[in-house]
Amino acid sequence: MKRIAIVGGGISGLSAAFEIEEYRRNSGSAVDYVLYESSARLGGVLRTEKIDGCVVEAGPDSFISEKPWAADLCRELGLGDQLIGSNDADRKTYILVRGRLIPMPDGLMFMVPTKILPTGFSPLFSWKTKLRMAQELLHPPRSADGDESVASMVERHYGAEMVDRLADPLLSGVYGGEAESLSVRAVLPRFAEMERKYGSLGKAMLAARKKIPAAKAQVARPLFTSLHDGMQHLAESVIARLTPESLRTNSSVGTVQPEASGWNVVNESGAERFDAVIIALPARAASMVLRECGPELAGELGAIQYSSSITVALGYDNRVRQSLPPGFGFLVPRSEGKRMLAATFVHNKFPHRAPPDRALLRCFFAGANAEAVWESSDAELIAIVRHELQQIAGVRGEPLFARVYRWKLAMAQYGVGHLERLERIEALRRKLPGLALAGNGYRGIGVPDCVRSGREAAKEHLERLRKA
Repeated sequence: MKRIAIVGGGISGLSAAFEIEEYRRNSGSAVDYVLYESSARLGGVLRTEKIDGCVVEAGPDSFISEKPWAADLCRELGLGDQLIGSNDADRKTYILVRGRLIPMPDGLMFMVPTKILPTGFSPLFSWKTKLRMAQELLHPPRSADGDESVASMVERHYGAEMVDRLADPLLSGVYGGEAESLSVRAVLPRFAEMERKYGSLGKAMLAARKKIPAAKAQVARPLFTSLHDGMQHLAESVIARLTPESLRTNSSVGTVQPEASGWNVVNESGAERFDAVIIALPARAASMVLRECGPELAGELGAIQYSSSITVALGYDNRVRQSLPPGFGFLVPRSEGKRMLAATFVHNKFPHRAPPDRALLRCFFAGANAEAVWESSDAELIAIVRHELQQIAGVRGEPLFARVYRWKLAMAQYGVGHLERLERIEALRRKLPGLALAGNGYRGIGVPDCVRSGREAAKEHLERLRKA
């Protein structure tokens, strides 16, 4: 009987366990697994509450539809009919500029303008920035000698105002970090390739749009996908397919140690032998587990930075719902001096998540903004959010409910040089046969990337054990 240990019970570790479970059932192979989770619950940041008829997400509320791995897993679990798309017919995002909510103009693809008139007439940008946008179409192709920050690349093309008002707020919502520290090659690899081939990002986007058949453009899938009953339903459905005896909660792993043709996993109960190990932890936690068997590898993993985040969910009555502008919510540039970085109008983004007479809002702190208020009580955080919502969007009145969710060092930061670090990590990992890594610290922080990384790690081990 071959045995695989999985350290970490978030969606990455659960996906690895699912892959092994399915392989065992379908092939009849003698392979077993044990999943260790230090906390009392499985699923990591996938956590959903039902409050006053609303589906409230403590962690991610959805995933990018363009990446298929999470939706594919849902379909394998029989959840295909539970998948829901974002309400893109009403998709509109606002940016707070000098205290006013300004809608992002039509034709803006991430931060690249593809339509002249909407961008030209938008009060979101100064005339100086609009001139830079026109001049950007003349940028010559450029092959970068090395990595650079997103802020550096965007400022080179469009100027500092574009970094402040778009690039930084957009990336804060995804990575919880700042554009000046995130790697363009790791975070926006498509942009680096567009610059190499076309020079102008605007020209590259226009060329890409021309290649999309009109029929395909008309049936474009929604930008975001989620589950009708919440993201926790994905984790619960995976858990239901796993062998209960293989799942060990409240079981913290101290170290893993290679032994002749295998591994010892050491926890409070002692050491247990396995043929292979998958470390599905945040990279910094993985570094602690690997510090004895691979100090150099542990050093590289420990150098991957993480940021914290806080989400405050608020439920309001229909008066607030009617008073809010249409759209998905707003982003707050750091230059505006607010403490929260974004707010989502969940009842517009996913209408299934709230009754028609309720407004459901999710407000977001991340990175340095989250650290600045981390020691605040829940009541203090709710008061901060309510005050800023009143200033920004005129939201008044007592919320029907409020919840605060804190995630300490949960969001990986792909800093400049991240891909080079991954190459070093991979070379060092291969010196330890039977070790695989999974999670959000490597090649994608979203739920689809975590699902992919967990399943690929399991497949690698299963293939190796099959050949042994």
